[in-house]
Amino acid sequence: MFRPGQRIVSRHWQPELDDGRHWRAKLGFILMSTDLAAEVDFFSMAPEGVAVHITRLKTDDYTTTETLARHIDAMADAASRIQPDTRPDVISYSCTSGSIIIGEEQVKAEIKKGAPYAQPMTLVTGVIDALHELGVHKLVVGTPYLDEVNTAEAEFLTAKGFEILDIQGLNLETGTQMGRVTPAYWKQFALEIDSTEADAIFLSCGGIRSLEVVEGIEKQSGKPVITSNQAQMWSCLRRAGIKDRLTGFGQIFREPGRCISGLGTAKKE
Repeated sequence: MFRPGQRIVSRHWQPELDDGRHWRAKLGFILMSTDLAAEVDFFSMAPEGVAVHITRLKTDDYTTTETLARHIDAMADAASRIQPDTRPDVISYSCTSGSIIIGEEQVKAEIKKGAPYAQPMTLVTGVIDALHELGVHKLVVGTPYLDEVNTAEAEFLTAKGFEILDIQGLNLETGTQMGRVTPAYWKQFALEIDSTEADAIFLSCGGIRSLEVVEGIEKQSGKPVITSNQAQMWSCLRRAGIKDRLTGFGQIFREPGRCISGLGTAKKE
């Protein structure tokens, strides 16, 4: 029995250690402070043994090309804070429009400064990976963005070799508004902007609640649907060597990642 004034001296113990809860892979994501959707999406899609680590950038709740460009200022610092002692396999900047406005390579370079041990990624890199994997050439795009951002996105996707049959934005100004649009509305919106000529539908933005209606849209449209968080998670998993075929999140998760260069070594199944 302990008595006040005594000094505790524990017996010699030999704890049993294993590879931890996240023994297959560790993924890090840099989210906006205004993002109301991505965190839940990532945890929903994470297979057993795969970690999801989150940090957030302080961001203005007003989404323009100007405010998006400022995200780069704290990127390296944010990357350095994602579990540096366990060294994530991949760290991704989780903003579609920000990835486009700043540029993939600049974002990756800043992430690499803060976390040189991790593969740097951007959300839009994952989207391009997914579109290539599915052999998409023509697509329609739905977003919550202002049209100045939609214009930049259309230019970006066209430069990547895709034919944009239509891009429609809700012209919402804030990230919190974007996160409050219902999944049912995203399904309706996607089906309304669809075109018979489109190979796929892309719902763009990491802060919207589109993941849960992906399969419903695919069933009704008869074509693959890409959402920002779905494509980013798929690409990050494949880059970390995780090849699980997940169900409930769209056709892309049936694909192994053939179009992704420099894939990681396959982890334990």
